[in-house]
Amino acid sequence: MIPVEEKTVSVAPLVLLSALDHYERLNTQGTKRVVGCILGENSPNSKTIKVTNSFAIPFEEDVKNSDVWFLDQHYIEQMLQMTKKISAKEKLLGWYHSGPKLKSNDLKINNSIFKKYCNSQPILLVIDVKQQVSVGLPTHAYVAIEQVKDDGTSTENVFNHLPSIIEAEEAEEIGVEHLLRDVRDQAAGGLSIKITNQLKSLKGLQRKLEDIIKYLQKVANKELPVNHTILGKLQDVFNLLPSLGSSNADSLIVGQDTQSDRASNEQASSNITTLNKALTVKTNDELMIMYISQLVRSIIAFDDLIENKIQNAKLQKQYHEIESSSTTKESEKEKEKASETKENKEGKTEKKDPAKDK
Repeated sequence: MIPVEEKTVSVAPLVLLSALDHYERLNTQGTKRVVGCILGENSPNSKTIKVTNSFAIPFEEDVKNSDVWFLDQHYIEQMLQMTKKISAKEKLLGWYHSGPKLKSNDLKINNSIFKKYCNSQPILLVIDVKQQVSVGLPTHAYVAIEQVKDDGTSTENVFNHLPSIIEAEEAEEIGVEHLLRDVRDQAAGGLSIKITNQLKSLKGLQRKLEDIIKYLQKVANKELPVNHTILGKLQDVFNLLPSLGSSNADSLIVGQDTQSDRASNEQASSNITTLNKALTVKTNDELMIMYISQLVRSIIAFDDLIENKIQNAKLQKQYHEIESSSTTKESEKEKEKASETKENKEGKTEKKDPAKDK
């Protein structure tokens, strides 16, 4: 059985459209948010939690006092009974709200209301319906876990972030493509769309790198505790990067103040040469793979061409043999007919001679 903390949440586009429609219908203003339930499948042996459906629920809260809120539980029970009649496979996985970030009363709502309706830990899906940044996913998934403190004090419930993806089935992909046709610029070509998507991806990467820098700065300033799991994953990312340091960096003598400028220039030049060498090796490796693949493709194409020519030669030889055999048969038939007609003529002349004698 895989624990919930190690799973990935897969959100269907229908859930995002339903949450956006819920937000637009209520026409909320200011900091008000909408809340609903999410349905789907959560297999114990699967690494993915599939969120396939959702429904809105009545929710009110006091903006000034976060401890004052109202959520209709009777409505949730009625909706669950109706959804069981439509699709028995879909179970209640948790709830969603329009965020865009976590609120102070989310943990109370999660533990007091939705924990009793779910078979496992309820999933909180924060959907940013007003996505200010045009890059990245508008969803953030969380699950409540008990955190053990290092100082030996009592444990407390906190939200643990889960990775989330947006994944659609074939029928949903067709519907999303039709919606994108109305949104997308029809005059834009394929190349401009690819460049735009690549630019958005680079902006998203830049934003993630800025978040990593902010996190490391807070850890260095002791504003956040050290998380060895995050640091291990960051180290794995850094190991994939090309070597940017110089091989002679450790052999530099710090005590030589008179040659500091010269040493810095040499170090900078060595860094540049090392970077160029690393990028060249990486590019050459990729080009070698492309070159080998092109060679294999050309060899396969030549082999198919030779096989095709051999097959054509065999077929032509068989065709000529059939034609020659048919012509010989026709010539033999004509010879037989000619001999038969000649014999018939000779027989007629022999019959006419006795009549003349009489």
